[in-house]
Amino acid sequence: MNTVRTVSDTKRDFYTYHTRPINSIYRRVVEELMVEMHLLSVNVDFNYDPIYGLGVVTCFDRFMQSYQPEHDKESIFNALCQAVGGEAQQYQEDAQRLKTSVDSMSGQDLISWLSSPTSENGSGDLATTIAAIAQNSQFKYSRLFAIGLFSLLEQTDSELAQDQKQLEEVINNISSGLNLPSEKLQKDLELYRSNLEKMAQARVVIEDAIQADRKKREERAKEKEEKSATPSSDSTPSAPEESDSSSDSSEDEAPSS
Repeated sequence: MNTVRTVSDTKRDFYTYHTRPINSIYRRVVEELMVEMHLLSVNVDFNYDPIYGLGVVTCFDRFMQSYQPEHDKESIFNALCQAVGGEAQQYQEDAQRLKTSVDSMSGQDLISWLSSPTSENGSGDLATTIAAIAQNSQFKYSRLFAIGLFSLLEQTDSELAQDQKQLEEVINNISSGLNLPSEKLQKDLELYRSNLEKMAQARVVIEDAIQADRKKREERAKEKEEKSATPSSDSTPSAPEESDSSSDSSEDEAPSS
């Protein structure tokens, strides 16, 4: 009998693969993504697909933007994928292949196809993936799949995300074509976009704090240099005191009567 892996198992594996500490503001992002990927990986109805892979890559890249040290990002992503039994290279290659496949498509072409998908009117991995999803009544929808789908829409029509009403209409049509839960898809994308904005604001605050701290350190260093360059008052020789000879040689006059 196979034992289902727990979240603790996945976290332990992750921190075995990535041994360096993670910056506090990003730790929650990484662990929430890890838990989400874990829960899907142990779900019997879940099957990996390239759109999900694109969602994972996009989510990681967007939320980990500006992470320092930069070179740790690759190790963190590799550890995430390995901890749930995946390979980072597959996620990244699938993501790039999907983005390349829609390069020549307009936003309307992609929307029309996703709203009424068939393997005949598409090409490559995307066509195969979309057709399979549309025909699979047991398809396991996930937030990361929604992010992958949204990434494709963004790439073909960057202005779509700015028009909330149009985006809702597009999502409804695509949900109908792919048999996806429209309301859930809408809410997941709203939360995703909202969290991206919050993360961007947090990065600005962090950067401002870093700049302010750097300025204070520079000012303190400058003050220290100026102080060390100024001669100390103790080292300046003092002038000899002059004696008051008149007071020593004469007596005070008596008060008059």
